[in-house]
Amino acid sequence: MIKIAVTGGIGSGKSYISHLLENMHIPVYNADNEAKRLTVFDAGIRGELIALLGEEVYKDGLLNKPLLASYLFSNPAHVLQINSIIHPRVRKDFTVWVERQEKCEIVGMESAILYEAGFQDTVDAVIMVYAPVELRIQRAMYRDGASEEQVRARIAAQMDDEEKRRRADFTVVNDGVQLLIPQLNRIVEQLKTEKFIL
Repeated sequence: MIKIAVTGGIGSGKSYISHLLENMHIPVYNADNEAKRLTVFDAGIRGELIALLGEEVYKDGLLNKPLLASYLFSNPAHVLQINSIIHPRVRKDFTVWVERQEKCEIVGMESAILYEAGFQDTVDAVIMVYAPVELRIQRAMYRDGASEEQVRARIAAQMDDEEKRRRADFTVVNDGVQLLIPQLNRIVEQLKTEKFIL
């Protein structure tokens, strides 16, 4: 089985590329969504967050997002602390999920913070979804109802796209001009024929 990851900046079109891969019968694990689920339901994460922030970090069984956000943004070290609680569980959950996909030749993981979380070590190849920054801003503003300033701030907080592109094994250009399916077909064919292993 070949494990691939899909990453890219906000508004690049990661989720759409993941959807196209699923249409090609390549199941994709959404690490960002699963991290949110695990933060609510994983007993280990709950226990560690309560030990760190107190019982009020969960309200009526749900994560107290304003409390967690205020803790996260008060100190950069707090981000590393919270990530050290959540990311190992996501990694383990992905491993278990992969084992359930035993009949698949290729499986995927979608993650906005693939490199920041160290998840690139769990896959054999990385696909970077690349789009011009102005197009990404337009997409994110439309999708999230956010202002240009808010989107630019979120882009600035993420790893630089050029750095992601440099580290990735493949790049899919999602600029609204180049066709996506042929790009993905080439990548999948290369993965299968070369049995791509790092």
